[in-house]
Amino acid sequence: MLAVSGFDVGIVGLNSPITASPRHREPSRPSKIPSMKFTRLGNTGLTVSRLCLGCMTYGSSSWRPWILEEEQARPFFQRAVEAGINFFDTADMYSLGVSEEVTGRALRDFAKREEVVIATKVFFPMTQGPNMGGLSRKHIMSAIDASLRRLGTDYVDLYQIHRFDPATRIEETLEALHDVVKAGKARYIGASSMYAWQFAKMLAASDAHGWTRFVSMQPHYNLIYREEEREMLPLCVDQGVGVIPWSPLARGFLAGNRTRDKQGATSRSVTDDYAHQMYYAASDFTIVDRVVELAGKRGVTPAQIALAWVLNRPGVTAPIVGASKLEQLEQSIAAVEIVLDAAEMSFLEEPYVPHRVLGHH
Repeated sequence: MLAVSGFDVGIVGLNSPITASPRHREPSRPSKIPSMKFTRLGNTGLTVSRLCLGCMTYGSSSWRPWILEEEQARPFFQRAVEAGINFFDTADMYSLGVSEEVTGRALRDFAKREEVVIATKVFFPMTQGPNMGGLSRKHIMSAIDASLRRLGTDYVDLYQIHRFDPATRIEETLEALHDVVKAGKARYIGASSMYAWQFAKMLAASDAHGWTRFVSMQPHYNLIYREEEREMLPLCVDQGVGVIPWSPLARGFLAGNRTRDKQGATSRSVTDDYAHQMYYAASDFTIVDRVVELAGKRGVTPAQIALAWVLNRPGVTAPIVGASKLEQLEQSIAAVEIVLDAAEMSFLEEPYVPHRVLGHH
């Protein structure tokens, strides 16, 4: 385990689980619907499920070959709502807007707007034209309106900056986000991967000007990438910011079906160049071996063990899980019930080797 002074002391109650019954809709097939657990997003009053369904997988296969088209995607939204998941995360750049369209239509059909938490993101360019990316006031104001049109809603619950923009003054970005909230187009704002010093500067600037504060951080965090434990996660705990990690299964690497020659059992595992750049170190496979071993002892899947580890980490609100097969979604839902003891957590963490910073760009 990384030595992070004070990180594991006195913070377990930050995201204390709230037990609630799932919202029942007519199921597409007979199944046992587990009771989802809920918590607050950071120090807000917003209640979210302990799992957030990541919607990058749903959109247009012309963007990435492993993306599911709308007809294939809809059962995932239906099943998520049936199981009690109320938190859904997308971004304008996923499938260049199509993910937002698919997400919006599915949630209108399978859920009540006031019961779900819809999150989207802004930063990455939608085209190669000027002002089509970044965090300038011009782009943020245009992007939020475009996202709302695609989602088919008057507001998003959580509007997140997808990355830090070094080309734009943080005051310009923060004031624009504040105005988005005051206009009723977003209820809360959040951030994603950046350095802790950058996030601290943005929080301090918000406080100094009385602007809307970030309530969430979406960092790259999983068993084989734990660099966020050094500064970002302790900062979030200290500031009451909810943590919603992306890639909690390392883009499927922790499912235990990847090989050292960068092959795997799915289209994504073979064609996902981003994952190939980020993972596949020898120490990564050592950790996966331990995940597989513990999964065998527990009688669950490696993916469930890896997800349970993230869910058991202090300060984590809701990992963002992706699923391209319904069985993957079912396994993630069941993983919420898995509690790892201290010895099991240590067994999984012990082989970790520090990594270079990954996922900030």
